[in-house]
Amino acid sequence: MPPTVLVCGLGGMGSAAAAHLARRGVRVVGFDAHRPPHRQGASHGSTRIIRQAYFEHPSYVPLLQRAYELWRELEGLRGVELLRETGGLMLGPPGAEVVEGSLRSARLHSLPHELLDAREIRRRFPPFAVGDDTVALYERAAGFLWCEASVQAHLDAAAAEGAELRFDEPVLSWSATPEGGVEVRTARGVVRGDQLVLAPGPWAPSVLAELGLPIVVTRQVLCWFDAVGGVQPFAADRFPVWIHERLGTTPTYGFPAVDGPRGGVKTAFHGGPEGERCTPETADRSIRPAEVERLREALRGLLPALAAPLVQGATCLYSSTPDAHFVISPHPRHPQVQIACGFSGHGFKFCSVVGEILADLATVGRTAHDLSLFAPGRFAA
Repeated sequence: MPPTVLVCGLGGMGSAAAAHLARRGVRVVGFDAHRPPHRQGASHGSTRIIRQAYFEHPSYVPLLQRAYELWRELEGLRGVELLRETGGLMLGPPGAEVVEGSLRSARLHSLPHELLDAREIRRRFPPFAVGDDTVALYERAAGFLWCEASVQAHLDAAAAEGAELRFDEPVLSWSATPEGGVEVRTARGVVRGDQLVLAPGPWAPSVLAELGLPIVVTRQVLCWFDAVGGVQPFAADRFPVWIHERLGTTPTYGFPAVDGPRGGVKTAFHGGPEGERCTPETADRSIRPAEVERLREALRGLLPALAAPLVQGATCLYSSTPDAHFVISPHPRHPQVQIACGFSGHGFKFCSVVGEILADLATVGRTAHDLSLFAPGRFAA
């Protein structure tokens, strides 16, 4: 009999783990309180940025290079587009971490990139009205993932390999057994297995309460603005994904127009003090006029055409650690339990490789990927 691995949470990370495990011949039983891809957590909103010149830390780059390979592999396996390379601009004044950190990673890992001054930014990407003190790192390989489609592709891949996926079945509790296995209790009963993967997303503070991980869940707002003059200048074949940092302010980010002529252009703040604390159950899913106006005002001097009427809005949840790095590790007291959480608003692009890592840990107890940045013990002090 093959070992049984239970997967709790079938969003971005859990669906990928289920797919990788099932392809290895493991018996997989997955649980989710809803029916993913859904809008209750962090794996929705149409698109997510993917890039390799990573300003957050150079150690992410090898993971990203593998993630690209695995996303392309999944596309081939399922016959769907998941990743579109549009190019990416990291913009800000000289010294901005979005620019300097991206440059650091690009140079350390010999990633193709260009440095652009303000005149070149405006020439190549006319919607940007940046000031003369703005510089940018341009990465041709950057782009976006279709996030709901990516979750669905991993779920379909897992099911095709025989995984049992139980939707609308909340996990009430889990425990390690004296024999070295695990038990998961849901409203429908108790399921036993040899290994457990916990990918709880914004439910991490409650699911992993005994570990005391300092994960804070915050509500974030996404806005699609109707571009003045139409969305054609923002089309994906001529406009990149982008992240803009003004010193002392919350970064903004955005995408090309990919939802048709009336679909608008998606933009948002990346974290910051406007992200109010919540739980998945208490999060306000409405979009407040003051939030829309604050984002519109931040865009006015950067992308004037987007200081425009709102087409639609959505909320998603960040699960943030104090250092904004992930938690990926075996449980400190139960080596048969693997944890992936705290993805801090920049984790979705890693789903494909995190799924591989979790499958490594659950099947052979180790992985070739470097997880030193993500150890939960760093919070012990």
